[in-house]
Amino acid sequence: MSAPIIELRGVTRTYGSPPTTALAGIDLVIEEGEMLAIVGTSGSGKSTMLNIIGSLDQASSGEAYIAGHDLATLDDAQLSALRAHTIGFIFQQFHLSDGVSALDNVATGLLYTGIPPRERKERAEVALKRVGLGHRMGHHPRQLSGGERQRVAIARAVVGNPRLILADEPTGSLDTASGAEVVAILRELNAAGTAVVVITHDNELAQQMPRQVRISDGQILADQRKEASWAS
Repeated sequence: MSAPIIELRGVTRTYGSPPTTALAGIDLVIEEGEMLAIVGTSGSGKSTMLNIIGSLDQASSGEAYIAGHDLATLDDAQLSALRAHTIGFIFQQFHLSDGVSALDNVATGLLYTGIPPRERKERAEVALKRVGLGHRMGHHPRQLSGGERQRVAIARAVVGNPRLILADEPTGSLDTASGAEVVAILRELNAAGTAVVVITHDNELAQQMPRQVRISDGQILADQRKEASWAS
């Protein structure tokens, strides 16, 4: 049996002096290919959990494993390699470069993988077609709608075929129709075997997920699984 894609054991995270506790003894296991929402209000600790799961921050105590790797044992170069090959990030504000095309924005997702430039562009083209933007490859972000920009961001996240997608409020800046399109793409990625973790304060979005982990004051209050209820 393969190791979980994410395993947190007694993870705490504190900041400052006197210490402020952002996470207080989190235990969480996410298996390969799962799809779930981590849901909580602002200040609940969900963003801190995202940063630790994404190897962007270190726990103050406890153990954090990503794809079987103990994050505490990895140096900066190894953490960068883990992110480049295992994790795709999707952010609410897209984080696209205005001065370059959608194709080049997506190709940057492979910048730290050692893949040659020509192959990066070839893979970026495939990723954009995968999210329905094959006809918009040469457009710059300012020429795209919000929904299209988020699809570019998704293409960038999946261009390296990561085992894990971390989506931070992926529909937060979108209208209802564009948000539904983004959720449908995330569902398709999950159906193809990618683990998808959506971090959100949106209960309506969370309700669509097969599993919901509810967090408040740095602690998990509930961890529920159910059959998905996707909108058609």
